[in-house]
Amino acid sequence: MKPLTRLRLQLTAWYAGTFSIILVVLGVLLFTVIARRLAEELDESLIGATKAAERATQIRESEATLGSTHIVDAFSELVIPERQLYLLDSTGTPIVPRDAPEPVRQAAAEAAKQGSDDKHFKLGGDTQHERLFQAHAERFQVRGGRHYVVVAVADRIELEDRYASLIAALAAGAAGGILLVAIGGWFLAWKAIEPIERNIAYVRRFVADAAHELRTPVSVLRSRADVALSRERKPEAYVDALTAVGLEAERMGRIVDDLLTLARVDAGERAIVRQRLYLDDLALDAVSGVRVLAETHGVDLNVREFEEAPVDADPALLRQMLVILLDNAVKFTPTGGSVSLSVRPSEGRAIVTVEDSGVGISPAELPRIYDRFYRGDDARRRSDGAGLGLSIAKWIADTHGAQIDLVSTVGQGTRFTVTFPPVPAAA
Repeated sequence: MKPLTRLRLQLTAWYAGTFSIILVVLGVLLFTVIARRLAEELDESLIGATKAAERATQIRESEATLGSTHIVDAFSELVIPERQLYLLDSTGTPIVPRDAPEPVRQAAAEAAKQGSDDKHFKLGGDTQHERLFQAHAERFQVRGGRHYVVVAVADRIELEDRYASLIAALAAGAAGGILLVAIGGWFLAWKAIEPIERNIAYVRRFVADAAHELRTPVSVLRSRADVALSRERKPEAYVDALTAVGLEAERMGRIVDDLLTLARVDAGERAIVRQRLYLDDLALDAVSGVRVLAETHGVDLNVREFEEAPVDADPALLRQMLVILLDNAVKFTPTGGSVSLSVRPSEGRAIVTVEDSGVGISPAELPRIYDRFYRGDDARRRSDGAGLGLSIAKWIADTHGAQIDLVSTVGQGTRFTVTFPPVPAAA
């Protein structure tokens, strides 16, 4: 099993396990609250049954001559569903019905003394068939001054059935919730791991591309050294070999510097020092640095517009971005071509444009032009760059909140336009 797949399963298990614990705790709390309420409802129903019996006997007594026969008749006619009623005298002797279980008599005797009593008791032939009952006894007095006790009894299997139904409902809900959490957890784990998978793939591709780019100058260095050492040569030959080795070492050093810059960018270790500066001054400095390269390639490098344009930026990074854009334009412009730079303000924004008359970029390659190590068609791959410059330039622009736009036509040239955000007025 792949490590990421195993991690995804572990995350899903953690999601489901954590949610299951939460559901169990909430289920126990909910069951406790509901069970207590059901028990209270049962108690209230038993009290209500005794009160109903008491009212029925008192109504019959008011309608007839005082006598126990009328009380018995009234009590016998009273029917309360799922509740068994007992009428006893103040000594605990059953009146209606003529027989009552011993626990009922005990409850009646206690109620005759205290006014009311509650009791739980079991009835049944053996332990396996015993059933739990609950009784509430209430003492009342008739018009003649005589006291009676009414006892209401309920089979607690009613309450146990409701408990069982509640447990089944909670268990079904918990099972459904855990299933949904497992499915959702699998999806969330996939979404959480997806960036990791992309980063791993990116790192692998980055390392492979870096190794590929460094392999060429290393191979050249080794070849130059082997050829120079293969036999004794004139001093001039050694000078040429060392010069070539130096050039390749310089190229390899530029690649390593770019890789180090991108590594620091990815790690968030490159601090940005912002200060108020003028883009036209930096642009002039960058043009001076690239002019020698332009003359070597036979490319005309000129400044078309040059107006004062303030920005809040890191001067070192901004100069690096301008040098990258100019260097890139010069490298991909044939001998006799031209590269121009313009700096101007517009509605409080500083805008710099680098335009060349070079080979251009095809529409299919435009979406990938800022990818690391991407150099496009054969004309671009023949350059001595590693395909990292534009990635760094894009990062610098994004870091400063600038928008970098690219327009290119194959065979006619390319234009980069960088628009910086407006800056507040200086104090």
